[in-house]
Amino acid sequence: MVAAVSLPSQAQAVLRSRLCDPVFIHSALSSSLDTNYSKLKYLVASSVSEACNNSVLLLGPRGCGKAAVVDMVLDDLKEEHPDAISVEIARQLCLEHQLSFSKMASSDDNTEFMIDMLRECGLAHKTILFILEEFDLFAQGKQRLLYSLLDAMQSLTSQAVVIGVSCRLDADQLLEKRVRSRFSHRKLLFISPSLDDIQRLVEHLLILAKDSGLPSKYIADYNSRLTSIFSDKKFKGCLNSLMDADATTSNIQRFLFRAVSYMDMESGFLSVESFLKALSSMQRQPKMDSLQDLSILELYILVCMHRLESKEQTSYNFTSIMKDPYKTPIRLLINMQAPFVLGPLSTFRIVS
Repeated sequence: MVAAVSLPSQAQAVLRSRLCDPVFIHSALSSSLDTNYSKLKYLVASSVSEACNNSVLLLGPRGCGKAAVVDMVLDDLKEEHPDAISVEIARQLCLEHQLSFSKMASSDDNTEFMIDMLRECGLAHKTILFILEEFDLFAQGKQRLLYSLLDAMQSLTSQAVVIGVSCRLDADQLLEKRVRSRFSHRKLLFISPSLDDIQRLVEHLLILAKDSGLPSKYIADYNSRLTSIFSDKKFKGCLNSLMDADATTSNIQRFLFRAVSYMDMESGFLSVESFLKALSSMQRQPKMDSLQDLSILELYILVCMHRLESKEQTSYNFTSIMKDPYKTPIRLLINMQAPFVLGPLSTFRIVS
């Protein structure tokens, strides 16, 4: 017999599913024409409809939503142009166009395969999207892949869009002159959201819609209490503290997920204490917590270990620790407290 799920548990499940869905988190971006989502979608859509080549860089700190925006654009364009865009891996492309596939292919073989695919897809009036995550890593060394790809896109038969994603704002400056001359200078900069943006994002993620599958009275009471929380000074201070540490979208997502986990299951509503507990759990420092109950002897040993690590010595035993200038107080403490239990010291790579 299956037990009935309580109303607070259902609401908690709805909120968690939202917070685990990158598309829903960034769906608010699609409402404005001035967002990076709209700009990227227009660029790729025009390349598909006009059968031309394009390239663009998405630059910004980690966790600001670059990959999520790319996924949203791809999903939208696959619905609008189902015959012109397809997401496939190399093996599927080989089967579709009757080309050979080998896991042991060399760099030259892969370059030749890429050029063949550009030609075949161009003749089939299909656009290939190359998404190069960690673009700055492709810009290291001789940059043969980038040069071969961009040089092949100069032909009239190819239809491709290169989207580079990087957390380095100077990624385009890493390109060689021959590569830079073939790469368009389009850049979309992703910056950390402001406090107003964060507040809108929190409302977008936590306010329950009428079609959430929950009773209308509960939704009204839940949204009313949540609105009052948003105007609370403690909640605003909580958001300010969070933004001072890390204002990226992914960090806000983790914070809200923890706040939902601290929901009061008796009342079925979020409270200011839920957000304060979430902030407190994110600000914990496990290493500092493990030091609270250490004895003076163990703290002395940690100091010696730290001194050895500063000298680039990554493994040590008690003999090497005793040779440290701090050995005199350690010997005295060993005589006073021996035998003792190491406890948390086992996490600091002591070898016998």
